[in-house]
Order: sequence, then C-alpha cells, then structure tokens
Amino acid sequence: MDSRLYFVLGDLFSNLLVAILAGWLCSLLIPAGWNMFLAMLVAMVIGMAVGLVLFFPLGVAFGAMEVMLPTMFTGMFSGMVVGMWAAMMPLGGLQAVAAGAVCGLVGVNVIWILNNSLRGVQEPREGA
Repeated sequence: MDSRLYFVLGDLFSNLLVAILAGWLCSLLIPAGWNMFLAMLVAMVIGMAVGLVLFFPLGVAFGAMEVMLPTMFTGMFSGMVVGMWAAMMPLGGLQAVAAGAVCGLVGVNVIWILNNSLRGVQEPREGA
C-alpha cells in the first residue's frame, strides 16, 4: 500500500464509501426477525458485491490492487455487522450508515496494521 497522502486518503475514502453503502443496503434488504446466520451470509454477499461494483471506478483512481482487497474486506465486514444487527431489530438509515462508517474505519485500520506488520519498517523513498 502506498503511503503518499493521495493514496492514504483514497484508501480511507474508498473504504468508507463501500462500508456505508453496504451497511445502508443491508439495512434496507434484511428485515427484522430473520435468522441471524442467514442474515449474516446474505449481508456478506451484499457487502462483497458492493465492493466489487465500486472497485472498478475506485481502482482506476487509487490503484487496482490497493483498493480491491481493502474494499472487499470492508464491504464484507460492514455487511455482516449491519446485516446481523438488522436481523435483530429494525434499523434506521442513519444508524446503518453510522455502523457502516465505523466498520469502514475499523476495516481500513486492520488492513493497514496487517500490511505494515507483514512488510516491516520501510525506509522513505526518494521523491515520495
């Protein structure tokens, strides 16, 4: 993952957008009273589909490989959390958007922490 400001903000924007849309769609499509396991599976697919669809325009702007994994993970995570929550009780749109945004922030932080721990300390590049 690139550490230049444009790409860092692009990762943050991409993950928030995917997570918010995935959470909002899951709150619309999953009614209260569903089986939570079934809701989690359906919401996971919805979140991954949102990540897949938005990957194409976001990947052009911020890099294909740098966007695909984080957005798919974040969409899946946001979908599962909001989908299970929606199965327990009715969610308002604002609640779903807020939960999706929190999941997006958590998801992008998890990806950045794992990436940095796998790559180790990197020396700054010239011209970066």
